[in-house]
Amino acid sequence: MSEAPSGPTPLCELHDIRKEYVLRRGLVDRFTRAERRVAAVDGVSLAIPHGRIFGLVGESGSGKSTLGQILVRLIEPTSGQLFYRGADVADLSVAERRSFRHRVQMVFQDTNSSLNPRKRIRRVLSEALRARAGDRPEEAAIREEIGRLMNQVGLDTALLGRFPHELSGGQRQRIGIARALAMKPELLVADEPVSSLDVSMQGQIINLLQDLNQQLGLTIVLISHDLAIVARVCAEIAVMKDGKIVETGPARQVLAFPTQTYTRTLLASIPRGLQGRSIAVTDRLTG
Repeated sequence: MSEAPSGPTPLCELHDIRKEYVLRRGLVDRFTRAERRVAAVDGVSLAIPHGRIFGLVGESGSGKSTLGQILVRLIEPTSGQLFYRGADVADLSVAERRSFRHRVQMVFQDTNSSLNPRKRIRRVLSEALRARAGDRPEEAAIREEIGRLMNQVGLDTALLGRFPHELSGGQRQRIGIARALAMKPELLVADEPVSSLDVSMQGQIINLLQDLNQQLGLTIVLISHDLAIVARVCAEIAVMKDGKIVETGPARQVLAFPTQTYTRTLLASIPRGLQGRSIAVTDRLTG
């Protein structure tokens, strides 16, 4: 089991989180109902510092997306504890859980499936705002807030009448971020938010996440298989392999002095011209 780092009280803590899935294979298993279990997350402990961008990096299948979904409680862990502002999320009341779901939001990798193709962008954002408000808010207030959200993510309000398929991949991802911001979150889990975008658009979305972190004090967990992207913006990094955290610490330390062979392998996969630049950027962020 990996140990959570010490320091000030974090916004979010995971203690020995484990998530198992049951697999059934072959005729023998079906007749005998024998269960084969696989651990997608295997005893992970982490502390997510308040107001920082925390990087969670690893190859596809390492368990990082599953861990992200546990953070926002889209799926329940098999065992372990999730603490938010010092409170065990499992012990929250119904009202407190509703508040938690507002404060902790997720941005998904696949914008084609995360946005309803039958709903115009105006409706996508207005439904999120109404979910946060609870009662029936005034339409004028909704329209004003939608305009503010569009401006915040760098989009023209002329796009509000369009359907998701009429937008570019980068525009859809900005809408996904705007929908999350509509809930006024404290923690944003961004699961591979740029992996399906071209290089120029990747930079724009990463810059947007940096701006939101700095302007709103928004805590962000950035999940990625691309260590160069994570290194560019994250103050701390956790490296995940086979459901376990194999290395964690300040980004510059992990990049410059990796202790695990797996981390060195990930670093070696970064294009040569970006390796020094990634360390230099991280040095400025953490120094």
